[in-house]
Amino acid sequence: MATLGHIARESSDVTRLALFYKEVFGFEEIESPDFGDLKVIWLNLPGVFAMHIIQRNTSTNLPEGPYSATSAVRDPSHLPMGHHICFSVSNFDSFLRSLKEKGIETFQKSLPDGKVKQVFFFDPDGNGLEVASRSES
Repeated sequence: MATLGHIARESSDVTRLALFYKEVFGFEEIESPDFGDLKVIWLNLPGVFAMHIIQRNTSTNLPEGPYSATSAVRDPSHLPMGHHICFSVSNFDSFLRSLKEKGIETFQKSLPDGKVKQVFFFDPDGNGLEVASRSES
């Protein structure tokens, strides 16, 4: 059985992106290897998974994310069928209030059966995020 080890995100400002994930989701900064000139910050969400935030290297020609695309994709309503990471929370309404207090633009919907509420938004680098209420099954 496979389990999630970590997710890696490139960023032009690793400190800003790490702070976002710490403040919004409660990630903790953990020790990361010294990669010389390459700045990295490793984060951990205890018991869930790790995230590696890596300084963007423009010479790799990897896509930077939705904000660098040529079409209008900044609208979070495009995220349900696009690339995103999903987190689940037990107190969805409280989490949603915290996003609004931070001024983060969101798109909300529910699964067709109405049992799971969802909110979609972007991190500061334009990576798609979803937060879902935990199912009451």
